[in-house]
Amino acid sequence: EFMQASWEIEEVQAKGIQHLASLVKDKSAFPYLLTCTEVITHAMKTHTGSLDLQVEGCILLHEILSQALEQGVMMALDERVASCLLHTVRKHSENEVFISMLCTLLMMVSASEVAAENLRKVGIIPDLLSILRRFLHNDKICCSCCAVLWSLAVSENNADQAVLASALPVTSAVLQEHLQNGVVAESACSALWALALQGCLTDSDYEPTAALLLDALRMNPERAVLVRNGCLALASLVRLSETAALAILLDPKGSGVELIKDEYHLHLEEPGVAEALCLLINEMVQYDEVMLDLRSQKMEKLLCEMKLQFPFS
Repeated sequence: EFMQASWEIEEVQAKGIQHLASLVKDKSAFPYLLTCTEVITHAMKTHTGSLDLQVEGCILLHEILSQALEQGVMMALDERVASCLLHTVRKHSENEVFISMLCTLLMMVSASEVAAENLRKVGIIPDLLSILRRFLHNDKICCSCCAVLWSLAVSENNADQAVLASALPVTSAVLQEHLQNGVVAESACSALWALALQGCLTDSDYEPTAALLLDALRMNPERAVLVRNGCLALASLVRLSETAALAILLDPKGSGVELIKDEYHLHLEEPGVAEALCLLINEMVQYDEVMLDLRSQKMEKLLCEMKLQFPFS
C-alpha cells in the first residue's frame, strides 16, 4: 500500500523494494512476497530511468522466483507483468551486466506456460533476437535467451511463424559461437529443436543446420540432455526433408551413423537418449536410399542392442 500510494516518487519505490528484499530470508513471508511481483514490476516500469532501482527490483524478483521454483510453486505472471519486463528490456538493452541478469529472470519466468504465453503476446521475441545479436559473445545471455526462445516456440497456439523464422540464423550463430560450451550449446540445440518443430526452416536451411547439430554432438558427447535434444532436433529436420538425412550420412567431418552408435554406447543408462536416437533412426528409414545405407552400416545390430537394453520401454 505504501508503494502503491506514491508510484511517482522514486525514493518510496526504492525503499519499498529494499524492505521487501529484507523479508526474503523469512520463510513465513514467502506467501506474501508472491503477491508482490506486480507491484515490483510496476515500480520498475514507472522508474525505468533508474538503473539502481531496476537492478534491485530484478534481484528481488529473482529471489522470489527462485524460492517459488524450489518449493514447486509455478508463478504464472500475467500480461501486465510481462509488459513491464519487456519495457525494462527495451530501456536498458545496451547494458550488458543488467541484461544478463534480466535474461536469467526471463528464463525463470518462462518456465510457466502461462507466463511464456504472456511474454509471447507482448512481443518479446524480436527483442530477444536483438539481444542475442548484440551480445553473441556473452555465454550467460545466450544460454538464457535460447531457453526463453524454446519456451516461447513450443507453445501450441503459436501465431508467430514469421517472427520465429527470423530466429533461426541467430540461434544457429549462438550454437556456432559456443559449440565448446556445453551449457550454451544444450540451450541452443533445444531452441533449434523447437524451431524445427514449428516448421521455421526453408530448403536451404536443412543441410547446414543438420551439420551444425552434428558438430554440437561431437563437441559435447558426454552431455545426455544435449545429445537427446540434438537428436530430437535432427529427427524433426529429417521428418521435413531427405536432405537432412543425407547430410547426416554424408557429413564431411565423419559418419553421422557412427556418431549415433557412439552416443548410444556412451549413454547406455539413459533411456531418454535411446528414445531420441530411435526416433531419429525411425525418421531416417522413411527414405529408401537412406535405409539401404543404414543397413549396410549394420544399424539393425544397434537396434537389437537397444531392444535388449530397454526391454520395458
